[in-house]
Amino acid sequence: MNDDTTAADETAAAHEAAGTVVPEQAGAAAPELPHTVGGAPHTPRRGPFRAGDRVQLTGPKGKLTTLSLERGVVYHTHRGMLAHDDVIGQPDGSVIRASSGDEYLALRPLLNDYVMSMPRGAAIVYPKDAAQIVAFADVFPGARVVEAGVGSGALSLWLLRAIGPTGSLQSFERRDEFAAIARGNVGTFLGAVPENWSVTVGDLVEELPQAVEPQSIDRVVLDMLAPWECVDEAADALVPGGLIVCYVATVTQLSRTAEALRDTGRFTDPQSSETLVRTWHVEGLAVRPDHRMVAHTGFLVTARRLADGVVLPNLKRRAGKAEFSDEDVEAWTPGAVGERGASDKKLRKVARQAAAQARKVAAAEAGVDEAPAASGPTDDAR
Repeated sequence: MNDDTTAADETAAAHEAAGTVVPEQAGAAAPELPHTVGGAPHTPRRGPFRAGDRVQLTGPKGKLTTLSLERGVVYHTHRGMLAHDDVIGQPDGSVIRASSGDEYLALRPLLNDYVMSMPRGAAIVYPKDAAQIVAFADVFPGARVVEAGVGSGALSLWLLRAIGPTGSLQSFERRDEFAAIARGNVGTFLGAVPENWSVTVGDLVEELPQAVEPQSIDRVVLDMLAPWECVDEAADALVPGGLIVCYVATVTQLSRTAEALRDTGRFTDPQSSETLVRTWHVEGLAVRPDHRMVAHTGFLVTARRLADGVVLPNLKRRAGKAEFSDEDVEAWTPGAVGERGASDKKLRKVARQAAAQARKVAAAEAGVDEAPAASGPTDDAR
């Protein structure tokens, strides 16, 4: 997805520019990440901070830094040092004093904090849009969900939390590097890769009919460049009454997706929306909107699967297709204009970072302390 420039974008760019310390074995093939038993561990960790936990530090000027705690490691700032050992053992919500005397508020990051600071190869689905997808797709505990375009795994985490350990999430991704990054990020946040989540590398059009039985899926979520190419396969997989959600960035993608859903004759009339979030500054009588906001990030298109053989009543008249041609639309789609993507080298690096972080968390869960890393930040400032 192409996002407007926001404060969150700038912090994400700083996160990528700083880089993460990668262990010596990063160049070697990454071992398989551990799996949970019986589904995703959806209960956030509680109690004092432990080695392997992620901690979000808020500095004196409100700057956020996310670290992965390791024994013997020291976080360096331009104003002093803060030892990870000073945080380990403290309760969530503690204030930690650095060597300079500066105080840092230490909290476990929430899911929306984590997805904004995790390693990424593809642009993520913002929390505001993920919340709308979960709500408008009516994703419920026990739901059978198909996701296409796993990217960096942000939306996968929200969907896993919504379906609970009794549901299932089948994700499809065309690129190996993105799939590896997503597995690492999900494994880091949940402590392991959940057994009720699978990632298939390949084209949804080819892979979905082989992976699921017809009319066996409750929800289909498409976050990809050309979702209109997949609507027939999605319709085959969905149960009658099931729901499809498409997340697209541009108005031309929005138009083409909506028309493709209508043309199948197998869905209700699609509904389209976007979500804008504006925060407010509130201090005493100084109450005003903040100067910056998270504006357009993408459009959501939703429709429900009709029963076989049902013809949707013609409730309203809409513009005829004679007013434009498929060539007119294709000329302005991202596929024709050109889409800027990350290099293969960068994607491999981010995949190693995500997998290394997931292994550290898994080792901490198993009670095995890894050797202390070199002194310095283990994650990047947000």
